[in-house]
Amino acid sequence: MSQSTDGTLDSAAETAVDQCLALGVDESCAVVTDDERRPIGQALYDAACAVSDDVVLLRYPPGDQHGTEPPAPVAAAMRGADVVFCPTTKSLSHTRARSGANEAGARVATLPGITEDVFRTGLDADYRTIERSCETVLDAVADAEEVRVTSPAGTDITFEPGEREWLADTGIVHEPGAMSNLPAGEVFVSPETANGTYVVDGTMMPHGLLDKEIEFTVEDGFVTDISDREVREQVERGAEEVGDDAYNLAELGIGTNIAVTELVGSVLLDEKAAGTVHIAIGDDHGIGGDVQAPLHLDGILRDPTVYANGEAIDLPTPSAA
Repeated sequence: MSQSTDGTLDSAAETAVDQCLALGVDESCAVVTDDERRPIGQALYDAACAVSDDVVLLRYPPGDQHGTEPPAPVAAAMRGADVVFCPTTKSLSHTRARSGANEAGARVATLPGITEDVFRTGLDADYRTIERSCETVLDAVADAEEVRVTSPAGTDITFEPGEREWLADTGIVHEPGAMSNLPAGEVFVSPETANGTYVVDGTMMPHGLLDKEIEFTVEDGFVTDISDREVREQVERGAEEVGDDAYNLAELGIGTNIAVTELVGSVLLDEKAAGTVHIAIGDDHGIGGDVQAPLHLDGILRDPTVYANGEAIDLPTPSAA
């Protein structure tokens, strides 16, 4: 018999299992969680067990850094399942374990840094509407040779995607080998290079919702200066393992989830908010790049303007509905 969970998590878990991943009665499911996210893992396990008898719940101590590999038995279970949920304190999105599961044909949803409030809020959404929002943004940027982002806080940075493909995180994960964050809603690329300055004035770990802007300087695709000591130290710890790759400008993302009406301090939710942009440092091998690093640090920018080949594009706007 399963352990009891907070009943208010049940509806969100059912949305994830039934609508987003569409777990089938004859499919296997692995729920990977850690000691700090056990109630969410349990809710997903219970929802999956209502569909399939082939379900396993794995728990391990939280990792030290986003992008840190999980224990080997966890990675093996991920590769062996049809559907994988990863509600974890530290992100498994940019790990070999996650990419290996996808390569083996698993449908994977990662929920990095998820909290019970974010789980309830972020999955109270119509993911078909979010999917359409993603498609609109993707059409606007997919063929751009150059994408420039500016913001009132002082951002002015230009990205060159090169041969890298723009991807959409829609939350609809129905095809073998597909992957999404949950909560979902973004269009993103790992650019070949970038130059300029970006100023994070929304959310960034380890701080959460910021009360002081953080400025980053980027030259030839690498971050060369970080104004915040704690963020800088995170990157320096990564550099002790992989050298300059820790400073890689890993991602440009555009939020498309119109159900997220305000930033709350959770990177997982806030980077999906319609009308925002996020830029990340570190690992990009799982999103079309070629850098493997033990970190992937997203910073969310408020009120950006995005130009594709010099023309401003229309960004999705939050809906109060």
